[in-house]
Amino acid sequence: MRVVFMGTPEFAVPSLDILFKNHTVLAVVTQPDRPKGRGQKLAISPIKERALKEDVPIFQPEKVSDEGFVKELQALQPEVIVVVAFGQKISRKILDIPVYGCINVHSSLLPRYRGAAPINYAIINGDQETGVSTMYLNEEWDAGDIILQEKVAILPTDTAGDLHDRLMVKGAELLNQTLKLISEGKAPRIPQDHSLATYAPKLTKEQGKLDFNLTAEQANFLIRGMNPWPVAYTYYKGERIKVWEAVVEEGVGNPGEIVKISDEGIHLGTAQGIIILTKVQRENSRVMSAKDLANGLRLQPGVFLGNAEGE
Repeated sequence: MRVVFMGTPEFAVPSLDILFKNHTVLAVVTQPDRPKGRGQKLAISPIKERALKEDVPIFQPEKVSDEGFVKELQALQPEVIVVVAFGQKISRKILDIPVYGCINVHSSLLPRYRGAAPINYAIINGDQETGVSTMYLNEEWDAGDIILQEKVAILPTDTAGDLHDRLMVKGAELLNQTLKLISEGKAPRIPQDHSLATYAPKLTKEQGKLDFNLTAEQANFLIRGMNPWPVAYTYYKGERIKVWEAVVEEGVGNPGEIVKISDEGIHLGTAQGIIILTKVQRENSRVMSAKDLANGLRLQPGVFLGNAEGE
């Protein structure tokens, strides 16, 4: 099929690979280069990096709804437009261009977790499974008719990064099946039940603050769901301590109080159970074991973590 691809982050790369292998990619559309890092140097998206390896036009419009860009898309005469984690809403003017419509790959079992961070929220909320969906785009966010879905188990140790890496491969495979069915005229079209919709808005750094008045299991869901970004955190004497990994064990302790320090890590009380911080990071420092952090800060049982004011 004659395809225009729209995508930006790493999650979209396997889907673009599938298209280069099995279809004619007329053009790749991705977000403009953005300043990144301490030096604020312009950085290209993972999709642009992949597309540069192929002899294919690359477009980076600030707004895909701009009339000039819409006309360029129309001139390409794509049979289908594939959108994977692109980051801009697709207007009706674009939706009407391809004869087979605009197809989206979304990393949840729609209508659950519409929005920008479905992988993170699935872990944060303690779900045991999630998945990927392909759908026909419409003018609402993630609300179009579903074509195919595939479930994926969330493992007890999965971080958002782990799950992301599995889902991006599953998403590409599902996209390949979807386009095959579309080309054969066999693709299903299942309207979403909007009354069952839940939402996964873009994460903020502030959402990563650990609340030890939650259960140990809930705190660990947050730690896993915030890894690798924006990373969960707590405080000690006003210093923010990032928490990359933890484990849960049975036990009793006051919320936020260190009940024990072992080779495994820093054992903290919660509303129910003990959470053991195992891999942490001080401000402007490397990731380290929680035992090394405890030694460096001379932490002792009875000390409380979590106070941002430095008391």
